[in-house]
Amino acid sequence: QVHLVESGGGLVQPGGSLRLSCAASGSIFRINDMGWYRQGPGKERDLVAMFTGGGITRYSDSVKGRFIISRDNAENTVYLQMNNLKPEDTAVYRCYTHAATAVNSGSDYWGQGTQVTVSS
Repeated sequence: QVHLVESGGGLVQPGGSLRLSCAASGSIFRINDMGWYRQGPGKERDLVAMFTGGGITRYSDSVKGRFIISRDNAENTVYLQMNNLKPEDTAVYRCYTHAATAVNSGSDYWGQGTQVTVSS
């Protein structure tokens, strides 16, 4: 099994910054894609940023230029630096990975989520 634990959410004023962290643990053979989705009130889950196994980053148009995703492969951890936050960024942010274990060639895994609230 692969477990994802997020941290770093909170309440911030518009224009502020937060840094989210997601650490993967378990009997991990290989981490492929790893990144972040979010879901606001009454909305469906949308991609925020992804760091692929090939080292490629991808961002939602709504966060380009404001958010930066990074990855520490040695610790199986992904980060999301969020700058110039806007009220529309308010959502539960969930970490995602596609990973392989010794007994599974590749599956999707999700974290519990961390709340980000942007409000004045």
